Amino acid sequence: MGFSMKVMKQILFLLIFFSACSTPAFEEPINLSELTIAQIHKAYLENAFNSLQLVEAYLERIEKLDSFTNAITTINPEAVSIAKTLDKEYRETGKLRPLHGIPIIVKDNINTKGLPTTAGSLALRDFIPEEDAFIIKRLVDAGAIILAKSNMAEWAFSPMHTESSTAGITRNPYNLDHVPAGSSGGTAAAVAANFGAIGLGTDTGNSIRGPSSHCALVGFRTTLGLISRSAIVPLALRNDVVGPMCRTVEDATKVMQIMVGIDPKDPITKYSEGKTEENYLQFLDKDGLKGARIGVLRELSEENPDDEISDLFEKAIADLESLGAEIIDPTIVPEFSSLRQNQWCSVFRADLETYLVEYVRIDGIKTLEDIIKIGSKSEFATNRLNRYAGVQGRPGHPQIDCLDAYRDVRRVAFRQSIENVMDSLQLDAIIYPTWNNKPARIDFFQEEYDGDNNQVIAPHTGQPAFTVPMGYIGGNLPVGLQFLGRMYDEPILIRLAYSYEQGTMHRRTPQLEGD
Repeated sequence: MGFSMKVMKQILFLLIFFSACSTPAFEEPINLSELTIAQIHKAYLENAFNSLQLVEAYLERIEKLDSFTNAITTINPEAVSIAKTLDKEYRETGKLRPLHGIPIIVKDNINTKGLPTTAGSLALRDFIPEEDAFIIKRLVDAGAIILAKSNMAEWAFSPMHTESSTAGITRNPYNLDHVPAGSSGGTAAAVAANFGAIGLGTDTGNSIRGPSSHCALVGFRTTLGLISRSAIVPLALRNDVVGPMCRTVEDATKVMQIMVGIDPKDPITKYSEGKTEENYLQFLDKDGLKGARIGVLRELSEENPDDEISDLFEKAIADLESLGAEIIDPTIVPEFSSLRQNQWCSVFRADLETYLVEYVRIDGIKTLEDIIKIGSKSEFATNRLNRYAGVQGRPGHPQIDCLDAYRDVRRVAFRQSIENVMDSLQLDAIIYPTWNNKPARIDFFQEEYDGDNNQVIAPHTGQPAFTVPMGYIGGNLPVGLQFLGRMYDEPILIRLAYSYEQGTMHRRTPQLEGD
């Protein structure tokens, strides 16, 4: 009798378990190629697959293919259980949150509770934050699943390549001999190779837009002040932005919208009060280029460009016209060549040491000298650490205070010059190639680093700048087109970028061996 009761209990348990799981039955494996948030949610609604199955499919793909790119540093061991919880919630409520069950790849300098946040460094290799960054909390509350952390250029130092002491070198999935740029190259390579649905990067001068351009992604560098940077390892808070790196403008908009908001721990977000939208998705307009006025910044696009990229840029201009835009070519910004000079400031020491004290709180890791003493496996990072230890402030004009984009006199002057031209010509945006030159070869990243247009305007002026795939050149190497807008003009840039994307559809999936 005892045996039969035991068997009955086991049978009852199994019945309850399988009833609770309600696993959708399907014969074909999930096709992860280019899956969007909308397609994933449609599959959930139609019971084609669930969050658990999607997470497991992405994890299987990472295990199979990431040896080629080396994009992923840490898999979230809780991703499967989080997916199960979200599936249960959906079964019980019948409702999906905005990012319900959407697996996200997070750059390894953004604090994630219970997961290492190393910034690619030896000094932080054992640092596990006690709580999520402000933006991560928002994304998780919206239903996103932190699937994995991604490799990055150590301390976010390099716009050229993605190399860390913790994970090594990341390769471009479109051509493994080439860089994915830096410093968010791990996120770019992972999202481009369909290791996750969406991604997060940070951008001090290049690091969202450059890797996105090199990996045929959409990358949003938003207005300084729109999105919080608290609990993110800083490179230069006066310039740092965190933003989406996705395969489509629509997905990038959905991710961005969740993160927008004022954070008391990041005072610069107070400037966004009264300047944001409740619904940025309303600006996804396929006809958004009709009647738009777009300026061409030849002073950037003609700085020693690669011939193939020049040809693609001219084709992009023609495409914009065919999609209804009026092109003002060239658009001249007064004193552009002089205003772009002496914008950079070395503030790494002060910002990093504040972060170490507030979040890391480890004895022996409190100062830049402590970091240098611990060392690095990267010669590039070592050289940069030593340079930042000896330089502070604005080297070109040490008498000018290094302030944020709203108070720094040189930054304000640069922005006003650009926005005054935009106002006088009634421009919706200004365009230029995201990079004038092709992605460098990994073994020659310093010699071949050239044409990085990301560093010139937006990091200093604080303006938003979005990159969208513009096509490919020889070697199957992607190229991006960049849209620059006025402060808090994200709605306009979303409209223009979406219309261009939908009218051209340049993005294609990289082919990795065994894929």
